[in-house]
Amino acid sequence: MDPLNPASEPVVEERRDERGGDRRETVVDRRSGLDRRQRTAEESGYTGPERRMGDRRTGLERRRGPGRRRSDDRRSAEEGEMTAEQFEFIMAIETYKKVNKRMFPTWTEVLEVIKQLGYRKVVARNINLVDVPEPDLVKIPA
Repeated sequence: MDPLNPASEPVVEERRDERGGDRRETVVDRRSGLDRRQRTAEESGYTGPERRMGDRRTGLERRRGPGRRRSDDRRSAEEGEMTAEQFEFIMAIETYKKVNKRMFPTWTEVLEVIKQLGYRKVVARNINLVDVPEPDLVKIPA
């Protein structure tokens, strides 16, 4: 109803989708208990490849499942108590940011700072990185 013209008819908004049907009839009510992730490919109409995998653990997950605990270093760092190594790294990054006037250094710049701190790859990794070649290891003089 138009407030300036009380005699005008109320405007009914059309709710049609691209195919011409009423959108309200195709909406799934989440309270009904139907979970779109549990529907089969035939029910959902999806024809592409299956992308969901069973176990994707790489060793880099931040979330801990049942029975997985944080390391003592990580727990103390999250509580504000850092080791000398953690403090050195944070201060090196902060110094890099101030000197180079960069609020958010790129990962390549972070790696550069880490190398300037003296870190070198001397041991093969123990995490699963799919399709990532292992860089050369640095030999440590004995």
